Amino acid sequence: MNPKSIPDPKSQRLRFKRRLVKWFRQHGRDLPWRQTRDPYQVLVSEIMLQQTQVIRVEGYWHRFLKRFPTLPDLAAARPSRVREAWAGLGYYRRAANLHALARTVVTDHDGELPQDPATLRALPGVGRYTAGAVASFAWEAAEPAVDTNVARVLRRAFHPKLPSGAAGEKLLWATAKALVPRRGPSAWATNQALMELGALICTARVARCGACPVQNACITGLAHPAGISRSNSTTRSRSRGKL
Repeated sequence: MNPKSIPDPKSQRLRFKRRLVKWFRQHGRDLPWRQTRDPYQVLVSEIMLQQTQVIRVEGYWHRFLKRFPTLPDLAAARPSRVREAWAGLGYYRRAANLHALARTVVTDHDGELPQDPATLRALPGVGRYTAGAVASFAWEAAEPAVDTNVARVLRRAFHPKLPSGAAGEKLLWATAKALVPRRGPSAWATNQALMELGALICTARVARCGACPVQNACITGLAHPAGISRSNSTTRSRSRGKL
C-alpha cells in the first residue's frame, strides 16, 4: 500500500464518516428500536442485544415492553415475572440487572433514566458501552459507543497495528469520540452506522472490503481491496458492552 493513499487522520475521519453515514441512511436495517428515542425502550434493546443476535431480540423486545411498558412498571414487578418475560433469551443475569436498575431509578432518580453517561454507568448492569449507547440513541448525545462490532471496524479502518491492553482500548474510544458529531441526528446516525457496518460488512469472519462503502477511507481496505478472512485477520472478539 502506498503511504500516500491514506490522508492525515482528520481528513480520513471526515471521509470515513461522510461515506459511512450516507451508506447507513440508504441501507441500514429498519430495526424497531431505531424508531424510538424513548430512553427506557432504548435501554431494554441494548441490554437484550448483549451477546444475542438481532433476529432473536426483536420478538422479545416487543413482548417485554408490552408486559412492562414503562420503567416504573418494571420496577414494581415481582422478580419471577421479570424472569418469566425473559425466558428463552438466555443470560438471565441481564434480566436481574435490568430489574435492579429499574428499582434504583425509581428510588433514586424519580423514575427517570439519567441522561449523564457517568450517572448511567453507576446503575446496575450498565458499562461504558451501554451508557454511551443509551445517551446517544435516546438523547442523541455526542457520546461514543464501542461494542464488539465498532471496535473491529475502528481497528481495521484506523489502527490495524493496535497495541493490546488498556492503551489500545483507550485509542479506540478516542477515535470513536473523534468521529461522533457534537449531537443531534448525526451523532445518532454515526454510532448506528458504525455498528451496522460491523454487523453486515466488516464482520469478524470476513471483511468484505469490495462491498464496503468506506474502503477508500480504511487502512485495511486499501491494503486488502479484495477483503480479509478470519484466517488472516488479527481481529479479536469482544462481548458487546464490555469495552
